[in-house]
Amino acid sequence: MRLPVEICVLGLSLLAPAVLYTMNNVPALHEPLPILVIGVAVLGSLLLLLLLLTLPHKKTVDPLFYVFAEFSFTCVVGLTNALEQDGFISGYMGFYLKMGEPHLSTAYAVMMSYWDGVVHLILFLIVIHRMFRGKSYRSLALLWVGSSITHQLVHIPGVFVGKHGSNIHPAFWRNVPFFFAPFWAAFMLFSRPRVMPIVTADKITAEQKKGPLSRPLDLQLAVLLLGGVAVSVFRGFVVLDCPLDFCFKYIYQFEPYLNDPVGFPRVMMLVYLFYAVPLMTVLIYGLMRPGCSWMLDWTLFFAGATAQAQWCHIGASLHSRTPFTYRVPADKWWTVITFNVLLAVVPALLALHCHNRPAYFMKPAPKGHSDGNKKNN
Repeated sequence: MRLPVEICVLGLSLLAPAVLYTMNNVPALHEPLPILVIGVAVLGSLLLLLLLLTLPHKKTVDPLFYVFAEFSFTCVVGLTNALEQDGFISGYMGFYLKMGEPHLSTAYAVMMSYWDGVVHLILFLIVIHRMFRGKSYRSLALLWVGSSITHQLVHIPGVFVGKHGSNIHPAFWRNVPFFFAPFWAAFMLFSRPRVMPIVTADKITAEQKKGPLSRPLDLQLAVLLLGGVAVSVFRGFVVLDCPLDFCFKYIYQFEPYLNDPVGFPRVMMLVYLFYAVPLMTVLIYGLMRPGCSWMLDWTLFFAGATAQAQWCHIGASLHSRTPFTYRVPADKWWTVITFNVLLAVVPALLALHCHNRPAYFMKPAPKGHSDGNKKNN
């Protein structure tokens, strides 16, 4: 009996701890160049095994499968790192943190590794399961694309501008293909037509005739997104060393983590300023303008992006690996955590709203093509 593909992928991914343990206990493999060479060889061997695994399938395999399967392996590596940094296991990552990627011991990287090892791995297995059973996986894949692109936009620049920028080893460059892969996956997904839900023309027309005041939930979401724009612009100015007194007080009295020399929080705030703010502005427009069918895709992308970003940011600002002076002050804990959680929850609610009530966002039916006219004809 042939095992399901997703089980085979999971089995191959679970070999990661064995590879790490072996390398950690062979001193000859603790030099920077051998670490890079073995890492590339392992990922190349995994790709070859995946090609052999998919040979029996007569139908054409979606090339995105190989991306998801390769990332599944790195997800288990990430989870192994997170568990070791938090003291749950030992003997796996010591060599790699010393001569591979030292920044993976930071609080941000630990939270990033947990997200990879749990959320991303589960998404990959579900997507692969649906892919090989001919079911739609676009929505789940878009969640991962948003999450992974945010991960890469913060992770790699954060290493260069932070305190670990002067301690980059050859193994770091294995991240280059993993940086570009989510962008390629996004291009592939967005270039494919979405299967639109079946909604009657009369319902689409009725929904799209409603004004903003007749759609209170849409109006509330737009206001919350506007608040997100304001917060993102403000925190962007804060990390750019805005000289205003309020900015100075905020970074020391509310979110001192933004000053952490690791670099990741500063880069994240700039990603929000230059990427999330324009996207939130466009999403507000989509809430106010009927017929913006692209909202069904981009809200999922944005929900995945903010969920990953806020998990890492909140977790790192509270984690024991962050120096005490950079953690959220106890007397401001509820204020800071609440609005950071909202920055993740609001996009998720927006995506859920768009997919539960898609009629407003679908292309309007041509005149004379309502259900009533069809019945009369």
